[in-house]
Amino acid sequence: MLTRTVFALCALLLLAVTVAQAQSPSVPPDSSSPAADPSGELRVAVRIAPPFVIKQDGAYSGIAIELWEDIAAEQGWTFAYHEAGLAELFDGVSDGRFDVGVGALTVTAAREERVDFSHPFHSGGLGIAVGATPENTVLNVLRRLLSWQFLAWVGGLVLLLGSIGVLAWLTERRANPGQFGGHPLSGIGNGFWWAAVTMATVGYGDKAPVTFGGRLLGLIWMFTAIVLVATFTAGITASLTVGALQGSVQGPDDLPKVRVATVAGSTSADWLAARGTGAQHGEGIAPLLSQAAQGRVDAVVYDAPILQYLVARDHADKLSVLPIQFDRQLYALALAPSRPDRRELINRSLLRALDQDAWRTRLHQYLGPGEL
Repeated sequence: MLTRTVFALCALLLLAVTVAQAQSPSVPPDSSSPAADPSGELRVAVRIAPPFVIKQDGAYSGIAIELWEDIAAEQGWTFAYHEAGLAELFDGVSDGRFDVGVGALTVTAAREERVDFSHPFHSGGLGIAVGATPENTVLNVLRRLLSWQFLAWVGGLVLLLGSIGVLAWLTERRANPGQFGGHPLSGIGNGFWWAAVTMATVGYGDKAPVTFGGRLLGLIWMFTAIVLVATFTAGITASLTVGALQGSVQGPDDLPKVRVATVAGSTSADWLAARGTGAQHGEGIAPLLSQAAQGRVDAVVYDAPILQYLVARDHADKLSVLPIQFDRQLYALALAPSRPDRRELINRSLLRALDQDAWRTRLHQYLGPGEL
């Protein structure tokens, strides 16, 4: 009796478990896990921004493109490129229409609120492209001669000669009235003339001190003038050279005084707006550089690596990029925020790529040795 009861209970328990399993819904695999990554190709938004993204004959290349392709190859991912503007790229990555964004994308707090970023793969700053200064035009030479540096040196020289002339007049006016006497203006003028010809080592001999004090002054002045001539020559030459090398824009502080252009929606536009500097906004950097080459704007503010590349390639004879960089920023890949697992895989591959000699060779190829 007991045996049959136990058997009946076991049978009922087995039946209940079987029914429960049959009625329970199947649980789909977690689509966010790397193992369940769909086999379809990734949608990669690209924004043309040489040398990070270059499009030539329908094919893409550049620093960021080649880095992404290294990452995708290591992970075994397939993908398709979709060309997009800056705003479209971030909107698409944010809402999931794109899986990855590739370009000269800088990391900012506002952008981080909308998308994820990979680890940075490059660091740069904003730069300024300006018109190349003409070297030997008459107007440019006159501008240098009227610069405050040149006028300061000339003014200092005149003041020094005048001081020596006054001392010569004071020591010689009574004992040597024929050369330094008469009206004070005439006597000081003769002293100025004597100081100038002595400094120039010309020594016409028409004016010469006769008193002990005057001759002592002349002796001291002759030896002092040797040093002063070298000093004044170096100073005036330096001021003229600086004037030849510098234009109206020498750095960020000069931007409010000139016509400035930058790309709409860029970090450079944000930087200018934050400082109250008015700027003309364009949709692309290439047309703005063309305007600068034509003299329609005085300065173009944008990412320094991009300016250096495009100016060297397209406008080397008409534009130059100032050596100063400011507002340092980091470049990274934009990633869909819904896939943190993919971000980790990308970051690991990215760090491995940055540690290779091939990466340093790539930077040298696109940016030159100064950016390594």
